[in-house]
Amino acid sequence: MSVLDDKINQHFPGLVVRKDLVKTVKGNAIVPSYVLEYLLGQYCATNDEATIQTGIETVKEILAKHYVHRNESGLVRSNIKEKGRYKVIDKISVALNEKTDAYEAQFSNLGIKKVLVDSATVKAHPKLLVSGVWCIADIEYEFAEDKNVSPWILSTLKPIQLSHFDYDAYVAARQQFSTDEWIDLLIQSIGFNPDMFGRRSKLTQLVRLIPFCERNYNLIELGPKGTGKSHVYSEFSPHGILVSGGEVTVPKLFVNNSSGKIGLVGYWDCVAFDEFAGKQKRVDKALVDIMKNYMANKSFSRGVETLGAEASMVFVGNTRHTVPYMLKHSDLFDELPEKFYDSAFLDRIHFYIPGWEVDIIRGEMFSDGYGFVVDYLAEILRSMRNYDYSDQYRDHFTLSSDISTRDRDGINKTFSGLMKILFPQGGATKDEIEELLRFSIEGRKRVKDQLQRIDTTYGEVRFSYQDESGKEVLVTTLEEEEYPGYYHRTVASDESGDNTHQASDAPKAKPSEAKPADQVSEPEPEEKHVTFQENQKGVSFDGLFGPYLRGANKITVTDPYIRLFYQIRNFMEFLEAIVKNKSQEDEVAVHLITVRDEFKGDLQDESFEKIQESARTVGIDFTWEFDESGTIHARHIVTDHGWKISLDRGLDIFQHYEMNEAFAFPNRMQEFRSSKAFEVTFIRLE
Repeated sequence: MSVLDDKINQHFPGLVVRKDLVKTVKGNAIVPSYVLEYLLGQYCATNDEATIQTGIETVKEILAKHYVHRNESGLVRSNIKEKGRYKVIDKISVALNEKTDAYEAQFSNLGIKKVLVDSATVKAHPKLLVSGVWCIADIEYEFAEDKNVSPWILSTLKPIQLSHFDYDAYVAARQQFSTDEWIDLLIQSIGFNPDMFGRRSKLTQLVRLIPFCERNYNLIELGPKGTGKSHVYSEFSPHGILVSGGEVTVPKLFVNNSSGKIGLVGYWDCVAFDEFAGKQKRVDKALVDIMKNYMANKSFSRGVETLGAEASMVFVGNTRHTVPYMLKHSDLFDELPEKFYDSAFLDRIHFYIPGWEVDIIRGEMFSDGYGFVVDYLAEILRSMRNYDYSDQYRDHFTLSSDISTRDRDGINKTFSGLMKILFPQGGATKDEIEELLRFSIEGRKRVKDQLQRIDTTYGEVRFSYQDESGKEVLVTTLEEEEYPGYYHRTVASDESGDNTHQASDAPKAKPSEAKPADQVSEPEPEEKHVTFQENQKGVSFDGLFGPYLRGANKITVTDPYIRLFYQIRNFMEFLEAIVKNKSQEDEVAVHLITVRDEFKGDLQDESFEKIQESARTVGIDFTWEFDESGTIHARHIVTDHGWKISLDRGLDIFQHYEMNEAFAFPNRMQEFRSSKAFEVTFIRLE
């Protein structure tokens, strides 16, 4: 186990589980992860390997014996009849039979219905009345001559969810973790390996949890297929429900006027709409109108009566086009159905998760470390809905007066949610608060900027904040910095035929801070400092360093971290950039100063020798030396024609990508990889 896993088990004994066990026990059982983790939490919430193995077998036995597969429902019904009483794990829904004035249960997989349920059970678990709940139930069989009497009798029913938890103990234990450790624990709890994500990507994953801890939070995520957009809402919590966007009606979502029955928003903390995108989808305009009112006012009308609810609304859908294509030809809401492509509806959204920044899920991204039993974390998040952390930045920062009330609400609700998730105990530093505030502002700005493209009646907004000294900090979105030429176009500019329109007061991206060097036309290289955000694309060694390598006869690279395979591959790609920027008839000497790998030094030597042999054929004289002291920390490139390039991350500037996938463009072209956050300084030597 890692040091973090030891610490997790020490401070949360019995409340965490090894995340790879879910796949081990799941088999062909089609149940949400929280159901499996509920069982694992009963038998495997430990770091003792022998106990874990025993627990796995117990859970497998329970699932094999009591989980009802639809194709085996007849066998299970026979077992109930023959034994008189039998325990099953199934999804159960309840409805009121008005003719008999009785509540009747229906078992989804078992295929039985009209099973009598007492009123006390329904009152204790009202979600049984809406869409159903996964339960462990004891069923009895007693045949009766009366055809109107069901032979099935519900003896006991227990929804699969945590019965109690200690919130104060949770907060006290949080204080034992650093912020980075806590973030990694939460990422592992979701099921991912935190080593595969950068800081910004981790925050993006955690935003998906805000609807569970913040009342009436409206979130949208649009992006490519396969990025796990709907996973959290279907597998993570018994308090959320994922519905198909095409299956939603006003009665199902809000209220049935004929029966008076309240819909999903009255019973669930989070209602998520899957497959929300699709221009051709038919949508009921009445649904859009009532959703607009609910998302703005937390209420909906039922005839003459107005009702309130607390459910957060999440919309997830797939995009077909790249971000620059959408920005050039339409906007980032382009994929939505026509009825939802409505500025009044979109203005109610508090945060837009840029799904194109989220990696497509790969096998190595899943965690085998320890994380919270998801049901425990779900209950913690639910209890946090009673708190408000939205004012915790105001001792240090003030939002610009240019930001409207609706924009301010979106920023505050996102900030409050992130603070609850990361700092339930309080005590965040000024820098940590600023990081979450900037992230919250960016998510709302992404919504507002697209609204300005769609509807010209929306005025320009300066999304910024001030610190105690009065210094203003302007916030931009990442895609605004990557594609400034397209980002500030509007519908009006399309109609006028002006494809290069940029709003006059819109924040301009500084090339030195925003645009990769390969997108900047520079006749001569010049001294400058360049900053790149995490997940920024369009960066390449050729574009970044090319102008400064041209004409050099000798180049010295100092980087202590050219040891592992991917680091050596980065160096090889740096040599490729040199080859692209030299004349065929010239030769360039490249000398690398690095540190010998303590465990795989022989493999390091072998790799360098292969590079040396290959480099000779293209006019590169490659040599290397190991710093025996092992104390070098500086990372820079020095040329013999007067340039020093200082690198805060060395050549390790790219996020994880699939190196072994021959047909993946990020593997072939650096410009399509997501970068880490890094800075480069170009210094002219005297």
